[in-house]
Amino acid sequence: MEDVLTGKKILIVDDEPDILETLTEILDMCLVDTAPDFETAEKFLNKNTYDLAILDIMGVRGYDLLELANERDIPALMLTAHAVSPDNLVRSIKGGAQSYIPKDKIADIPLYIRDILEVREKGDSEQHARWFERLEPYFDKKFGKGWKDKDREFWEVFDQKYRPRRSEIENML
Repeated sequence: MEDVLTGKKILIVDDEPDILETLTEILDMCLVDTAPDFETAEKFLNKNTYDLAILDIMGVRGYDLLELANERDIPALMLTAHAVSPDNLVRSIKGGAQSYIPKDKIADIPLYIRDILEVREKGDSEQHARWFERLEPYFDKKFGKGWKDKDREFWEVFDQKYRPRRSEIENML
């Protein structure tokens, strides 16, 4: 079976050259364009179509790029080191990001991209939050107990919209 990533066109935007290089190596089965800044990324987004964009938040105006990606119907994954916080996680999801990944999980990026592309290709919204389920223990440890309390209403809606309840899972079994 062919990997869903093979031949996919990916735009990677990050102001750290080593991150661009690392992601290009990890995603060697994809067709990758890299941009070190907002202006270059904007040109790529205006000129090309992509299956997915990986956007840093800091240093490249990641939220502005997220808006551009949304306008072009390009799913975006936010990848960050310095902006790992509950506020940026919520802002990314509210802004339309399909995923929010800390850079220290960069080695797993193909897994998160596969999740996004499979959801998009199958239209399976029940799997939309698979990335979050994978990372929730990380966020719990990183942000501490009760980190969702500040945005309780958001998380309740997120859970209702994207994550099946235990009873729904049990009914599927």
